[in-house]
Amino acid sequence: MSPEPLLHLDGVSVNYGGIQALQAIDLVVHPSEVVTLIGANGAGKTTTLRAISRVLGVRAGRIIYAGQDITRRRAHEVVKLGIAHSPEGRRILARLTVMDNLELGAYTRRDRLAVRADLEQQFFTFPRLAERKSQIAGTLSGGEQQMLAIARALMSRPQLLLLDEPSLGLAPTIVREIFSIINTLRTTGVTILLVEQNANLALQCADRGYVLEAGRIILSGKANDLLKDDRVQQAYLG
Repeated sequence: MSPEPLLHLDGVSVNYGGIQALQAIDLVVHPSEVVTLIGANGAGKTTTLRAISRVLGVRAGRIIYAGQDITRRRAHEVVKLGIAHSPEGRRILARLTVMDNLELGAYTRRDRLAVRADLEQQFFTFPRLAERKSQIAGTLSGGEQQMLAIARALMSRPQLLLLDEPSLGLAPTIVREIFSIINTLRTTGVTILLVEQNANLALQCADRGYVLEAGRIILSGKANDLLKDDRVQQAYLG
């Protein structure tokens, strides 16, 4: 028997104004998996992550996380439950230092000694952040800002990490570095739901994948199978 999913989207629909952005999405993520969502711009990938992290309201369906229905929970509540979101565009606090950003990532936590230990862990995982911990975050390079966004999300000590377009706008060498970090994170037991424009890289990194088109899931399966699928190759792998 397969383990109970950590995350289950059950018929989730989301509207943006008068537009139906997601239409009855069914999706599961099991503990310690890396699952990727691929699709064209506007397919609904970011909307899916924002619905899970409760930034967006859900019109229909349920979001079940660790056996709990979180469909009506607020964003800060799901952070406490163990979901962290590293958003598209990084959204770091540009006028604060690297250290300030990381400490704010742990704002829901009261275990100060453990927070201190987790800061050291982030500096071990992201050595460049250690070198720049007193630097104003807005002066970091794009790759360093992406590392900070991921590290800040990890400071809430999540069970589930939602990663939205971590390679966006980055040079190929930095992209490889980011994906090496993602592969390292999976070995620590963090479950990852990854939205990524580079479908090839995403599927190489993931266990399973879902293909979104116009707010619907049109294909899903093991990542290796999707890499070989003619429809995926023609549409997303060039």
